[in-house]
Amino acid sequence: MGIIKSIFYFILAGLFEIGGGYLIWIWLREGKSIICAVIGAIALILYGVIPTLQPQNANFGRVYATYGGIFIILSVLWGWKVDNIIPDKFDLIGGIIAVIGALIIMYAPRG
Repeated sequence: MGIIKSIFYFILAGLFEIGGGYLIWIWLREGKSIICAVIGAIALILYGVIPTLQPQNANFGRVYATYGGIFIILSVLWGWKVDNIIPDKFDLIGGIIAVIGALIIMYAPRG
C-alpha cells in the first residue's frame, strides 16, 4: 500500500472521529436533534473500522500512535474552520511536531 493511500485513511479516520464527536457534542451541549447523535455514533463506529484498512504489516500500536499525531493536527484545523478558533503559534508548532513524529513512527524504514 502506498504512503498516500495510508495517509488518506488516517485523514478519513480523523474526520469520522472528530465529526462524530462533534455531532454528539452539539446534541448534548447545544440541544440539537437526536439525529445528530445517531449520525455521530455511526461516524464513530466507522472511525473504529477505518484504521483496519492500513497495511497488513502495520501493527495496532504503531497505527494508533501515528493516528494520534494526525488527529492532533486535524483537531486544530477543525477548530479553525468549524469553530472559528484561529490556531496560535503554539498550536501550529505542537501540530507540526506531532505530525513529524507520526510520520516517523509509521513510515521510517525499518530493517
